Amino acid sequence: MANEKKVEQITDMEVDFAQWFTDVCKKAQLIDYSSIKGVFIYRPYGYAIWENIQNIMDKEFKKVGVENVYMPLLIPENLLQKEKDHVEGFAPECAWVTMGGSEKLEERYCIRPTSETLFCEHFAQVIQSHRDLPLKYNQWCSVLRWEKTSRPFLRHREFLWQEGHTMHATAQEARDFTEQMLNVYADFCENVLAMPVTRGRKTDKEKFNGAEATYTIECMMHDRKALQAGTSHYFGDGFAKAFDITYTDKNNQRVNPHQTSWGVSTRLIGGIIMTHGDNNGLVLPPKVAPIQVVILPVAQHKPGVLEAAQELRARLAAAGLRVKLDDSDNSMGWKCAEYEMKGVPLRVECGPRDLEKGQCVLVRRTDREKVVVKLEELEAAVFQQLELVHQGMYQRAKKNLDEHIYEAHTLEEAKAIQEENGGFIKTMWCGDEACERKMKEVAGMSSRCVPFNQEHLGDTCVCCGKPAGKMIYWGVAY
Repeated sequence: MANEKKVEQITDMEVDFAQWFTDVCKKAQLIDYSSIKGVFIYRPYGYAIWENIQNIMDKEFKKVGVENVYMPLLIPENLLQKEKDHVEGFAPECAWVTMGGSEKLEERYCIRPTSETLFCEHFAQVIQSHRDLPLKYNQWCSVLRWEKTSRPFLRHREFLWQEGHTMHATAQEARDFTEQMLNVYADFCENVLAMPVTRGRKTDKEKFNGAEATYTIECMMHDRKALQAGTSHYFGDGFAKAFDITYTDKNNQRVNPHQTSWGVSTRLIGGIIMTHGDNNGLVLPPKVAPIQVVILPVAQHKPGVLEAAQELRARLAAAGLRVKLDDSDNSMGWKCAEYEMKGVPLRVECGPRDLEKGQCVLVRRTDREKVVVKLEELEAAVFQQLELVHQGMYQRAKKNLDEHIYEAHTLEEAKAIQEENGGFIKTMWCGDEACERKMKEVAGMSSRCVPFNQEHLGDTCVCCGKPAGKMIYWGVAY
């Protein structure tokens, strides 16, 4: 990873990680502040990352039979009240509309913090027979949650996301789909975003309001804190009963269907920044980078250089790459620093001497490694280098994850390890919520997940010493 710092506006992450993160968001022109606290402006470069995430992920959803819909922005208060646990969980974050024009509304409308109730109201109308199932819907939208504190991408009051909602005939089918969608998220993070994940189940204390089970993918950031990157929920038939959703099964009996919900948000962009960025700015995964390749002509005022650079741009664009040619009059040093700041995965440099030799130079953002390639081999070489960028990013992030998972057998040991090293602490746990709260109070860590890949680290709970049958991950999270 590049160590030489060229962009002085960015605070070193080793000095102040939080300020480094904010500096990157601002200086790389990802986001800006609006006049409303906690409501941010997605600038074109930042929104383009989300568009690429959305385009790739949407194709994966469609492969498993999911269809896109759009639900209303407003939820009547009486509708929100139908599922007790759900409304209690979101009540502190709800924003309400009480006026319509100049008249006071007879009933308050909640600006959606999530859309389970809207989907359930609709499902009750359209599901009548077992032939209507499974029903697999998703919507891309914004939601509003009145958070007390906010940070770019990590915690907005209004943020962009997708929320999937499905109905199934059997509990097993719904459970299977819940885990299937979690795996879609995990594969996306690893194969597209180069972010290794830990897959597991949330504790009852940390599960989604109204869910029977919540599954999660947890990622580790540069500063060794955890980021919950995506969740998938099994609702059972609780919402179906609350909203009187029934259908006629194959035995001609009226029964309730079983429900799932799953979602990721623009928080993924925060994860990309904190997993891969460095003191020169962003380091973007090639598959979602708005600009995958930037062409920088050297001595572009000399005959033939700019024309050759334009031809290279056209060739790479025709190959399906997102490519930019910077033919501005800024200095070469400024351009290099600018596109490093923006995290462009690959730089192509071509000057008079290169053209005389029928070659150009490729420079990777991740390590500044330079590769000289023949012009006729450009397209193949660029795709090869972009794949090497992805692999390098993933391996570096995986090393950070693997090297900062620690085993502990006492509460004191877990606390000491977290204070000294950060990261994930794996222990045995009895399953008691009181012990979960004790870990938070004493060591400042929340449960991240009960991982699918279980290990036997002992026979007793790290907190109370009672018999324990589960291995759990703890950590400090965003």
